[in-house]
Amino acid sequence: MAVEKSMASSSLAEVIDRILDKGVVVDAWVRVSLVGIEILAIEARAVVAGVDTYLKYAEAIGLTAGAAA
Repeated sequence: MAVEKSMASSSLAEVIDRILDKGVVVDAWVRVSLVGIEILAIEARAVVAGVDTYLKYAEAIGLTAGAAA
């Protein structure tokens, strides 16, 4: 996916519309170890997308199959 750069300023509504249309995924994974012993592990995933976008991609990877049954 190519990143488009525009010199014109975008309004907040345009930015939100683009995020909801394309979607954004933030994935983080943190592990804290001391002398080879894992003390803390944190996994986080945040997905921001419009309902139509989410359902289109969720169906493609099989996340909506349980809801239909």
